[in-house]
Amino acid sequence: MKHVSKLVIVESPAKAKTIQKYLGSGYEVVASMGHVRDLPKTLLGVDIEHDFAPHYVDIAGKSTLIRQLRDKAAHSDGVILATDPDREGEAISWHLCQLLKGNPAERNRVTFNEITRSGVAQGMATPRRLDMDLVNAQQARRVLDRIVGYKLSPFLWKKVRKGLSAGRVQSAAVGLLVDREDAIRAFVSEEYWNIDAKLTVQDHTRAFTARLYGRGGKKLTVTSQQQAEAITAELKNAAFTAAAVKCGVRRLAPAPPFITSTMQQEANRKLGFSSRRTMKTAQELYEGVEVEGLGAVGLITYMRTDSLRISEEARAAGNEYIARCYGKKYLPEKPRYYKSRSNAQDAHEAIRPSTPSLTPEQVKNSLTGDQYKLYKLIWERFIASLMANCVQDTSQVEIDADGYLFKASGYTVRFDGYTVLYTESRDEDDEEDGPLPVIHTGDTLRLKKLSSAQHFTQPPARYTEATLIKAMEENGIGRPSTYAPTVSTILSRDYVEREGKALRPTSLGEVTTRLMKEQFPDIVDVDFTAQMEQKLDRIENGSADWVSVLQNFYTGFSKTLQQAEQSLSGERIAVPEEQSDEICEKCGRRMVIKTGRYGKFLACPGYPTCRNTKRIVEASAGVCPKCGGALVAKHSRNNRKFFGCANYPRCDFITWYEPTSERCPVCGKTLFRKKGKNGGKICLTEGCRGEG
Repeated sequence: MKHVSKLVIVESPAKAKTIQKYLGSGYEVVASMGHVRDLPKTLLGVDIEHDFAPHYVDIAGKSTLIRQLRDKAAHSDGVILATDPDREGEAISWHLCQLLKGNPAERNRVTFNEITRSGVAQGMATPRRLDMDLVNAQQARRVLDRIVGYKLSPFLWKKVRKGLSAGRVQSAAVGLLVDREDAIRAFVSEEYWNIDAKLTVQDHTRAFTARLYGRGGKKLTVTSQQQAEAITAELKNAAFTAAAVKCGVRRLAPAPPFITSTMQQEANRKLGFSSRRTMKTAQELYEGVEVEGLGAVGLITYMRTDSLRISEEARAAGNEYIARCYGKKYLPEKPRYYKSRSNAQDAHEAIRPSTPSLTPEQVKNSLTGDQYKLYKLIWERFIASLMANCVQDTSQVEIDADGYLFKASGYTVRFDGYTVLYTESRDEDDEEDGPLPVIHTGDTLRLKKLSSAQHFTQPPARYTEATLIKAMEENGIGRPSTYAPTVSTILSRDYVEREGKALRPTSLGEVTTRLMKEQFPDIVDVDFTAQMEQKLDRIENGSADWVSVLQNFYTGFSKTLQQAEQSLSGERIAVPEEQSDEICEKCGRRMVIKTGRYGKFLACPGYPTCRNTKRIVEASAGVCPKCGGALVAKHSRNNRKFFGCANYPRCDFITWYEPTSERCPVCGKTLFRKKGKNGGKICLTEGCRGEG
């Protein structure tokens, strides 16, 4: 084998290619393709009686790769371990050191916060020993999760359904969703009415809206149509007068640069990305992509972080860009520093562009659609975080109408500041105040229209992926590296399902969670899970022993498991089947919804006497351009949505384009929406070229 000066090992080929470019011919950079060793799949792999010693094995299918790494290491002048800069990356380096018979005390561990020329040079210039506290924190997490999974899962198989799994973090996350579903069911909606007055200042053409607030100095709640009608009748001839006008100035500061959780939340809100899709794309941007004119380059800093720190070099580069492109007035008077959360590990910088001057438009042609969208989001968020506040002139008006009090508020933008580039999205849409006309105390106002509208108080909203990750972060469930895998796991295991953007626990998820709450309250308890994360953090910083942490956990856990086995001996808990409105045409029973390998389907509850099954179809807009039949939405085996004729198999029309309720201006048949943001609409009728 060819002799190399230094062998550098990273996880992925993309990262290897980018780093090779910066290190040059004196090094060979190779990829381990992620983990090389792990606990065995079919066994517990942990010796509980002997200090929880893990039994690691080579990962199946990697024997050839491991042999190649050993050969390369034997023909090099030294091995440099350059896996990701976190617990998991440290553990991979430790496993590689064991496999290659290296010396853990040798200073051959390097980390890169960003895969740029300067980032790689800085990492290579500061090698260190393997951090065994980081390794042990990762080992503790892996062993802890293995014990919970392998001890609890068989219990769930016996009591609920074969094939189920339990997990320390996933069970707490599903618990949040079940608690929210319980709150929604328990919510009692109450009726209320809003009464709005559309007003103008005398001789002023622009109208504004004020809302009834109170009467006689007290807040007034209108609870019925009769009450609303009585009040509007009184107000029709009332004199509306501006009783008090308050003007002020509001300064809005930009959101800080992204950390892992906020990036996942914002990508979900603004781009519709799942957390898994976000992290996959961020990993690609971090490891390096081929940029025209630059070659392979890492575009963002490390994407698993809970720190809001940024380097002064990056701040200066961002400030220079802002001053050049927007002007110095868009820079704050003093640099803005953001404080990380109290429980943040603060090991890395916030997520930011590696080269702030490299705009999204400059690299757009070199990126995939997902890469461009996410890079643009990260870049804009970072640049905006350095910019000056948005300054608004606010006004609040209290209006007297024969003893009734109305209120109106509004604002105008004095200086747009960071909002010229970016504004953070919100989980719930609040009503925006519009600008008010100039109003002075004592002004007589003219009533143009009086309206009342019925409303009902709403239950708490179901979690979306964004709000669930936010709740997990706030409650200390998991860490930056675990949010996306946790959400993916609870969805893939049918504990949770999507309804649009909302996440809803399934019957299986609810039954399993209630059983866990009864028998294993600590596993589902948010506070307990958060405390365990804190203990893992203490192992990482060297203030706790990982074996002692596991021993303390297992002592209580094993007793609880034994008690649960005894208390539910011989019992089996049924998962309620979800009924549909569909009637089985073979036996007349109401069909139920089941979940199979390719998703949900309808099945007759009379099985095995009646074996009738059907696909679940979703009605769609428009009609079939071939036969005029109804159109329905269907899902492919990889869950991709498509549309077809309800008369299948007599009619074989299918399309990926979404049908609309609009008609083709040429032939009068259904128009279909093209893919993409500005796709437009087309007619799919044979021989017609009509467009919408």
